[in-house]
Amino acid sequence: MKSFVVTGTGTGIGKTVFAAALTGALSGVYWKPVQAGLDGETDSQIVARLSGQKVLPEAYRFKLAASPHKAAAAEGAAIDPAGLVLPVTPAPLIVEGAGGLLVPLTEDTLFIHVFANWNAPLILCAATRLGTINHTLLSLEAIRARNIPLLGIAFIGQANDDSERVICKISGAKRLGRLDPVAPLDEQNLARAFAAGFEPKDFA
Repeated sequence: MKSFVVTGTGTGIGKTVFAAALTGALSGVYWKPVQAGLDGETDSQIVARLSGQKVLPEAYRFKLAASPHKAAAAEGAAIDPAGLVLPVTPAPLIVEGAGGLLVPLTEDTLFIHVFANWNAPLILCAATRLGTINHTLLSLEAIRARNIPLLGIAFIGQANDDSERVICKISGAKRLGRLDPVAPLDEQNLARAFAAGFEPKDFA
């Protein structure tokens, strides 16, 4: 069954909400391999609530909201990147990384190294706010330097037509669509926003 890796240009740009929307739209299965930070609702809990679909347990869960390598060290633990293998699922698998591409899992291995090993289609989530051109183009260069298959860019936020156009023109990356802000944020409203902003055929 097809797998999609969802990553972002940084932390706090809305990739978990996008992952929930995609999981719901594909009637898929969600997996967050590493969860750093257990205060409040976790990403897996958010996706379960907003998608209504199956969520697999994380491979690693750490209390500290920090880079995974630091969160693991705070508990005297260590992440084994080689052990992070894509699960086999009966429905499309949506995998969400932590933070951005170059987030360290250990002091020697970044998340992007695991993405390259998986070789699954990658979706780069990019906020439409100020600074997105630089952050997105840098992320795309890192993806291509490691020959990771890029499905395209999912923009998140209020429309910023010029930034979206320039990013795609310069990079040649496919614009998958844009997820508008959703309020109130619930399963039904999120599904409607995703359907309005994206084409199902791009994820077939």
